[in-house]
Amino acid sequence: MSETVVGEKGMVVAPHRAAAEAGAEILRAGGNAIEAMIATAATIAVVYPHMNAIGGDGFWLIREPGKEPRYIEACGGAGSKASIRAYHDKGHDRIPVRGPDAAVTVAGAVSGWDLAFQLSQSLGGAIDRRTLLADAIARAKAGIAVTRSQAHLTKVHRDALAAAPGFSDVFLKDGEAPALGDIIHQPRLAETLDQLAHAGFSDFYRGDVAQVIADDLDRMGAPVTREDLARHEARFRSPLSVRLADANVYNAPPPTQGLASLIILGVFERLGIKRGETFEHVHGLVEATKRAFMIRDRAVTDPLFAGDVSVHLSPRALEREAAAVDMKRALPWPQVAQKGDTVWLGAIDSNGLAVSYIQSIFFEFGSGCVLPQTGITWQNRGSSFSLDPGAVNPLEPGRKPFHTLNPAMARFDDGRIMSYGTMGGEGQPQTQGAVFTRYARFGMDLAAAIDAPRWLLGRTWGSDATNLRLENRLDPDLVLALQRAGHDVEVIDEAYSDVMGHAGAIVRRKDGRLFGAADPRSDGAAVPA
Repeated sequence: MSETVVGEKGMVVAPHRAAAEAGAEILRAGGNAIEAMIATAATIAVVYPHMNAIGGDGFWLIREPGKEPRYIEACGGAGSKASIRAYHDKGHDRIPVRGPDAAVTVAGAVSGWDLAFQLSQSLGGAIDRRTLLADAIARAKAGIAVTRSQAHLTKVHRDALAAAPGFSDVFLKDGEAPALGDIIHQPRLAETLDQLAHAGFSDFYRGDVAQVIADDLDRMGAPVTREDLARHEARFRSPLSVRLADANVYNAPPPTQGLASLIILGVFERLGIKRGETFEHVHGLVEATKRAFMIRDRAVTDPLFAGDVSVHLSPRALEREAAAVDMKRALPWPQVAQKGDTVWLGAIDSNGLAVSYIQSIFFEFGSGCVLPQTGITWQNRGSSFSLDPGAVNPLEPGRKPFHTLNPAMARFDDGRIMSYGTMGGEGQPQTQGAVFTRYARFGMDLAAAIDAPRWLLGRTWGSDATNLRLENRLDPDLVLALQRAGHDVEVIDEAYSDVMGHAGAIVRRKDGRLFGAADPRSDGAAVPA
C-alpha cells in the first residue's frame, strides 16, 4: 500500500514517477502548477506511451486561489476526409480501432499545452518552453525502460498493433513485444518535442511540424489533413459543477463524460448512506452509476449538439434520479459501454494554484500508427463515432467524438481544494466516486481511499466485460450481499488490478499543507516540491 505524501511547497501526482518528478522539479525551480503540469504531460507522453501521447487529446481544470476553476477543452474534431460514406465505401460497418482508418481526428493535446502556457504567462509564469520540455526530450533520446503494463499490453495486442504503420519500428523488439525493463528509444519524438520547444506549441498545427504530420497521415491514408490541423484550436469553456452538502465539485462538460461523474456524486449524496465500505456504499455508487450512464448515453455528444446538460445536475433532477434507485435490488444491466486508455495528472503549487489534467489516446497505443517523420503515436478517439447517421454521435467532418476523459476538482467549504482523477474508460466516473466518497464522506486517509479495493461496472481498457467486477480484497460478505441483490458479480483474481484504473489525488488545506497519493496499481508517485 502506498502512503499519503505530505508537503508545503507544492506537489505533483502522476501514474509514472519520472513524470511526477519532472513536474516537481519545475516547482522547485520557481514554476507554477500549470508549468509543472506541462512538463509532467510532456514526460509522461514519452515514458508511458501505451497510455498517452502528444498525438492524443487533453482536458484541463485550472483554479486560481479565490476564483472559480477554468476549463480548457483540447480535443480535435474528425478530419475533413472522415465521412460515413467514405467508411462505407471502404467496406466498414463500424470505424476500425487500429490502423490509418482509426486515426480519424485531430490531436488536440498540444493545443491545450499552448493555451495553458499562455494562461501561465499571464499569471506571471516565467519558465520557458525549452525548460518545460527538457526532461521529456532527454528521456526520448536516451531511451525509456518499459514498464510492466506497457510490456503486458503490447504482448496482448501485438498482432493488431504490429499491422499499424510505424508501430513495429518503435515499440517492438525484433518483431516481438518488449520485456519489462527493455529500453525503447524515440529519437524522432525527441526531435519533434525539441522543435515545439523552440518554435512554439502552435507549430504542431500551423508550422513545420504540422506539415510533416500531414504528409505522414496522407501517406498512411488517414482522413486528417493539413487544413484540419490549421483550423484546430483549444478553447476555454465553463466547467460543469454540482453542489454537495459541504463542497462544490467540478468536471468537464461535453463531449466528455464529466456529467456522469457529477451525477454519481449528486445522486449518492441523496441516498443518505452513513457508513463506508458497506453494501449500501458500494451498491449505492453502482446504482448511481447506472442512472448517470443512462443520462450520459443520450445527452453527451459534440458540444455544438449537446444542449444545456447542466439541467441534469439541478437538485430536482438529482432527487428524481436518487428516488429511482432501489437500495435493495440491482437495476438490470448492461447498457452500451465504452473503452479507453488515459493518464490523469495533478499539481498544486505553494500559492494554491491547482490543476487537474487528463491526457489520452483512447485505446492502448491509440490507432497504433506511429508517424515516421515525427515519432508521434496517433490516437483512435474517433473510433467512438457511429457510422449510423441517426446515432447520438455520428461521424461527420469536424465533429468532436464522445470522450471518456474527465478531470475532477472539488472546493470544500472549509478551504480545502482537491484535485483528483483516474484513467480507465467507463471506470473513470466510478473510481472518482469511490475515491471522493471514501475521503470526503467516510474519513479515509487519501492513500487508503485510493488503495482500497475497487469495483467496475462496464468496460474499460484491456477488457470487454460489462458485468460488475470486484477486486478480490473486497469483504466476501459484501460480495455475497451484492450477488443477492441481483448484481452480476465477478470477483477477479487480482488484488490490485490495472482494469480498475490508475487514480491519484492532491488535497491542499487552507493552511497550505498538501497531501497527495498515487495509485499502487500504477507506476506513479506523489512528489512534493
